Amino acid sequence: MILRIWHGYTTKSNADVYENLLKSEIFPEIENKKISGYRRIQLLRRELEDEVEFTTIMWFEKIESVINFMGQDYETVYVPEKARKVLSRFDQKSVHCELRDTFDYKF
Repeated sequence: MILRIWHGYTTKSNADVYENLLKSEIFPEIENKKISGYRRIQLLRRELEDEVEFTTIMWFEKIESVINFMGQDYETVYVPEKARKVLSRFDQKSVHCELRDTFDYKF
């Protein structure tokens, strides 16, 4: 499994706008592409002192699935214009990591 990790940042006043845009438009657009090997997307949000950080983690079966999504330059970020309007800054490249294992601990 390949995890595609990316970070974007908004002002505090744009954070809810951006999160709603992701959930209502951008994530459904990605789902509707029916990318072979795409499995899921996760959204993390973290309040910082002067801004809000968003992390997306996309799950793909293999690197070829990421290439199907983004093309040969697969580290290129996927940031639609409507998202760029509310982001204050963002990673210029996505990072790709191989998932080696998961552990479910019982507390």
